[in-house]
Amino acid sequence: MPSPERNVIITGHAGQLGTELCRQFKEAGYRIYGLDRKSAQHHYCEREKEIDLACREEVFAAVKELGLSKLDVLVNNAGSAVFTPFLERTEEEIDAVTGSNIKGLIYTTQACVPYLRKSDTPAVVNIASLYGIVSPDPRIYTDCARNSSEIYGATKAAIINMTRYLAVHLAADGIRVNAVSPGGIFNHQGEDFVRNYSYRCPLGRMAK
Repeated sequence: MPSPERNVIITGHAGQLGTELCRQFKEAGYRIYGLDRKSAQHHYCEREKEIDLACREEVFAAVKELGLSKLDVLVNNAGSAVFTPFLERTEEEIDAVTGSNIKGLIYTTQACVPYLRKSDTPAVVNIASLYGIVSPDPRIYTDCARNSSEIYGATKAAIINMTRYLAVHLAADGIRVNAVSPGGIFNHQGEDFVRNYSYRCPLGRMAK
C-alpha cells in the first residue's frame, strides 16, 4: 500500500537551515509547504508563501490558502538576527527580531493547530539556539562583524520556554512539541572564528 500523505509546514524555508530541513523532509516523503519573507532558490516545496510572519493576518491567510486537509508537522524555523553592539541597539532592531522570532512562532502555531488536530501523529518542532541557553563568547568573534546579539539570545530563550508551555497545553490534542537548539552552523565564516568556535565543540567542528 502507498504511504499516507504527510504534510509539513516549514517557516524560513528559504534560508540555509530551512533549505536543509526541506531536503530532509522531502527525502522522508513529506509534502512541504514553505512560509518565508522571500522565495526559495530550491524546489522542494509543493507551495510557498511570501509573507511577513510578524503579521497575524498574513500568517492566518497564508495557512488557509494552502488548502491543507491536515498538517502532520510544523517546523517553526524562521528567525532574524542583528549584529550591532548592545549599546547601539535600536527599537527597530528589537522589533524586527522579536517580530520574526517570537510573534512569528506564536502566530504560525495558532494558525496551524486546527490542521494539526486532524493528524494522527501531529508534532511541532521549534528551532531555538545554543544562545538561548548560554551567552556567546565575544572572544571568538575577532575576525567577523557578526557577534551574536543579546536580543537574539533573549528571543531564543523565549522560544525554549514557549516550547515548554505549548508542550503542556497542546498535549490534550495529542500534539507533541519539542525544541532543537543548534550550535554554530558553518557558513564560510572567517578562519579564526571557525577555528576558535570548533575548539569549544566536543566534536571539534561546527555543524554542517
